Amino acid sequence: MVAHVATVAFLGLEARAVDVQVQISNGLPKFLVVGLPDKAVAESRERVHAALGLGLPPKRITVNLSPADLPKEGSHYDLPIALGLLASLGAIDAEMLAGYVAVGELGLDGRIAPSPGVLLAALNASARGLGLICPEAQGSEAAWAGDVELLAAPDLIALLNHFRGQSVLAPPPPGRAVAPAAGPDLRQVKGQESAKRALEIAAAGGHNLLMTGPPGAGKSLLAACLPGILPELTPGEALEVTMIASVAGTLSDGELVRTRPFRAPHQSASMVALVGGGLRVRPGEVSLAHLGVLFLDELPEFQRQTLDSLRQPLETGTISVARANAHVTFPARVQLIAAMNPCRCGHLGDPALACSRAPRCAADYQARVSGPLLDRIDLHVDVDAVAAADLVLPPPAEGSAEVAARVAAARAVQVARYDGEGARSNAEADGDLLERVATPDEPGRRLLAQAAEAMRLSARGFHRVLRVARTIADLAGSEAVHRVHVAEALSYRRQAPRN
Repeated sequence: MVAHVATVAFLGLEARAVDVQVQISNGLPKFLVVGLPDKAVAESRERVHAALGLGLPPKRITVNLSPADLPKEGSHYDLPIALGLLASLGAIDAEMLAGYVAVGELGLDGRIAPSPGVLLAALNASARGLGLICPEAQGSEAAWAGDVELLAAPDLIALLNHFRGQSVLAPPPPGRAVAPAAGPDLRQVKGQESAKRALEIAAAGGHNLLMTGPPGAGKSLLAACLPGILPELTPGEALEVTMIASVAGTLSDGELVRTRPFRAPHQSASMVALVGGGLRVRPGEVSLAHLGVLFLDELPEFQRQTLDSLRQPLETGTISVARANAHVTFPARVQLIAAMNPCRCGHLGDPALACSRAPRCAADYQARVSGPLLDRIDLHVDVDAVAAADLVLPPPAEGSAEVAARVAAARAVQVARYDGEGARSNAEADGDLLERVATPDEPGRRLLAQAAEAMRLSARGFHRVLRVARTIADLAGSEAVHRVHVAEALSYRRQAPRN
């Protein structure tokens, strides 16, 4: 007899169906797991053996994970293997298991421990018309999948008692949404009006932003204020972000993420940490920041190769990790906010503090960031040191709440404009769609043509100016893009260096 238990394999944000087949046959005593298992899956036989708490028959036990050519990674195969083994031994009715997908890691004492990706498994089970057997601690997380029967068990004994009708498992409580966390307010920023304006434009259109200025000018504080002026995630976006957190194993207590992610990796982060990958492919910072903010402080201090790995996801909104046995794609629609000093000492232009190598040190330092990456940044703004006269002033009257209201109004216009067009904000508009919604009037078109030649804009830079101009017009409540909007957009554009 071959017992079958359904489970899933995770490839990025895709859960693929896997059939766990367990057979006990005559032969030399042996416990084999086949079907391209990784180390964690191969070790499951030891965990399963100890968790069952009974002596296995002195026979040949074969576990096949089908399809055999699909790589199997993770400890969530423990539970389906154990259930298949129990069904083969007659300890549980195999027919009862036919209506469920099972995921979960087993402890040596039989407890069912949490494992990454339960929300994806629940969505897969729902799509297949099946129920889900999962760890008790992740029942609330699985409940976000909607109308799916859930058996959230603390251990194998409770699960067996449920199937035998001795004690019924209660449905897990519904998950709760995380309340947006309070962060820094723009009222804490003294002066820096031009930087605040650039931050508002970036938030309104989802544009990338680079702030350059001396140490202590407030660049990091401005970046930390950005989540406070961004609109909340829509229900669909919240589910996307929660799915990524589920796969990464960072979701706690089954909470639905309603706050836009804000990720700020250290400069020592490797390429794998930033874009994802590894022996067991996992999402990197650029995917964990999906639909949120990726903040890179001290931009030139990152390895150049690591920074250049962001060029493709910034352009396409996805990151593809290719391996010999798998090709995994993660979403990576992020808003890049970067900050850097003008030079290594940070005091270029200040004769009293600048080092002896100025201004040559500035050219060497800034050259550590490649031109193609800088070309993908829509807004470049200089953040000057705050004057003592500004520091002693009372907090400004306008804070994050007022700016957030304008940003929300501009985003609402964009949602209506791009309904059914495949874009969510101006930063995502491209091709014919961009020309249709962002082509300026005749004076604006003449100015843009002159500036494109004088500033030596690339085709990408030209289109990014159009996107920023469209956002500025949205903030102003203008249906058309005028010359004044184009002029402000051009003021934030980095000019290509001359040979």
